[in-house]
Amino acid sequence: MNVFYTLNARKVKQGVLILVISFFTALFIFTGSLSALPVFSTEEGPKAIYKGDKGVSLTFNVGWGDEKTEPILEELEKQGVQSATFFLSGAWAERHPDIVEKINKQGYEIGSLGYAYKDYSDMDDAKVIQDLQKAQEVFTKLNIKDVNLLRMPTGHFDKRVLSIADKLGYTVVHWSVNSQDWTNPGVEQIVENVSSAKKGDIVLLHASDSAKQTEKALPEIVKSLKSKGDFISVSEMIANGKTKTTLVP
Repeated sequence: MNVFYTLNARKVKQGVLILVISFFTALFIFTGSLSALPVFSTEEGPKAIYKGDKGVSLTFNVGWGDEKTEPILEELEKQGVQSATFFLSGAWAERHPDIVEKINKQGYEIGSLGYAYKDYSDMDDAKVIQDLQKAQEVFTKLNIKDVNLLRMPTGHFDKRVLSIADKLGYTVVHWSVNSQDWTNPGVEQIVENVSSAKKGDIVLLHASDSAKQTEKALPEIVKSLKSKGDFISVSEMIANGKTKTTLVP
């Protein structure tokens, strides 16, 4: 009888061990599959445009400084790039109306980067709305019309923030190619980072003083991307064809 109970207990322990191993194996596979999912994975809800199907859009974020934007404008003109989109923070635009005017006169599109360059995902609804409206007031005073494109100041957003932007009439624009130029990795590396761009891509660049190498990288960037499609603004990309969007939780 003792032998029976010993054998039975051993089988129970083996069964429990198998269950434990199976559980952790399943957990490992499940978490592994999660890591392979897109960052934005919900099937419904507000969306941010990050890619189109025609042309290539060079986009420049400008948040501070007065030394780099004008040389970049001059280089774009020199390279024959007639369409690009500049996302400006309201606070910067307020301090540099003359540069804003140059961007506008050269025919480049202007979008909003909010006012104070803060992370909207960390702010409550009222403060996000206040920041967006304050930026819009600046653009209105500077006679910049139809500013309806918005790039989230820090690139971070969630469903709540996108919903606020949508209610205020903004189209949120992300990017599909990141130059990483703000890290100043070297001109060759910036060009390499952008070289993967193809038709329909929205390229993230910067024209703030923190991006010290962007101007020097532009000639090679333009040269490498000319064969990928015409340079167009984000609005032209939206109007001319289908766009791809990211979904957020």
